[in-house]
Amino acid sequence: MINVLFICLGNICRSPMAEAVFRHIVQEKGLQRQFHIDSAGMGSWHIGNPPHKGTRKKLESLNISYEGQKARRIDPKDLDKFDYIIAMDQQNMDDLYALSTVTHGAEIRKLMDFVEDAKEKNVPDPYFTKNFDYTYELVQKGCEKLYDYLVSKHFKEKK
Repeated sequence: MINVLFICLGNICRSPMAEAVFRHIVQEKGLQRQFHIDSAGMGSWHIGNPPHKGTRKKLESLNISYEGQKARRIDPKDLDKFDYIIAMDQQNMDDLYALSTVTHGAEIRKLMDFVEDAKEKNVPDPYFTKNFDYTYELVQKGCEKLYDYLVSKHFKEKK
């Protein structure tokens, strides 16, 4: 089982979008039993809330399910529970490293690190930019490349 956790600031826009998109990709490839996929936020403002209405609207327009998603705050135990922790921006990375005071087992990377010649190094937060379409474009590309990376690393034959 490959455990993947997506991280953003409040866990209502970017990371739940990435969780839903990545889960959709994995399901389309028939590998859903090989992955545990989740998302969390660095802050606690939105705990228990569903994804932001802009995220929901974008995912619904593409028939990508976000069913059951509720915002949660990252738990320091997640650093050992998950194999890959994928941050949306550099501030999330800095916050994750500040949270990890001891050695952990997770590989921590930014989503856009997986995209060669990416337009952006960070996924802009649509909570502030209001541009959920652009966020989706970046998340989709990042999730596709993350999938390719994980399959090449963990499976002999790409599905």
